[in-house]
Amino acid sequence: MTYIYKTKDTCATHIQFDLTDGVVSDIRFFGGCNGNLKMISKLLEKKKAEEIVTSCEGNTCGRRNTSCADQLAQAVKAALKEQGK
Repeated sequence: MTYIYKTKDTCATHIQFDLTDGVVSDIRFFGGCNGNLKMISKLLEKKKAEEIVTSCEGNTCGRRNTSCADQLAQAVKAALKEQGK
């Protein structure tokens, strides 16, 4: 299923990804640091949702309490919750 998550306090405005059988794919960030976010998407392609949450949650950017990676973790957690997992 495809999810779109509106980010909070990051340069990226939203994140789109698919979550099927606990695996995340087709991650796309809109806005933000294009090259870095493309690399994050490649590195996390076809990873288990829980692995993404563990790896990305809590990462910060500059003086912010979050980052695009942390927002991806929040998005994946919300998608898992929506799926009842």
